[in-house]
Amino acid sequence: MENHIYTTFEQIKDRSAKEVYLKQKGKVIWMTGLSGSGKTTLASALEKRLFELNYFCQILDGDNVRSGINKNLRFTDADRMENIRRIAEVSKLFMNCGIILICAFISPTNEMRNMAREIIGEDDFLEVFIDTPLEVCEQRDPKGLYKKARAGEIPNFTGISAPFEVPAHPFMSVKNTNPEINETVREMLKKIIPEVRWDPSDIL
Repeated sequence: MENHIYTTFEQIKDRSAKEVYLKQKGKVIWMTGLSGSGKTTLASALEKRLFELNYFCQILDGDNVRSGINKNLRFTDADRMENIRRIAEVSKLFMNCGIILICAFISPTNEMRNMAREIIGEDDFLEVFIDTPLEVCEQRDPKGLYKKARAGEIPNFTGISAPFEVPAHPFMSVKNTNPEINETVREMLKKIIPEVRWDPSDIL
């Protein structure tokens, strides 16, 4: 008989019980877009609004994963794929606790995002394309990365020397050129709330 080393899965409370406890559905909101498109800003505003509506969320972005779980990864193609794979696996663990994950990552290729979708599950992966033109991102350039990329100091920089593949069929696309983000967040909530709202009839 084959030994199964993952016996703890059978001992852990299942996802549905935790969703009932939290009165919400665990989902992964995966924000993708160019550097400077506003992913993290929108993620923070969305988290704040969801929290006000009594939803329990967690944001994952480049800062909090690269400073911890992925701090040993560099920016080679292989490490970038591994970065996204680990993020997806961690997101799935949170989601299975009934938590709503808001992930803000450039994740520039369909291959990367499809890998994340496969790990998390089609029904639970809400891909949100933050559709901000390159020229707007360059004007913002909060970390000075575009300036360095244009000067050749950062190789393979998405949008400059490396491609960004626009999602073909995202859960939603968000235009983010207006500095007033409240309307953008309201637009997002209209689509996201039905996906995360807990309905007692689901367990009857």
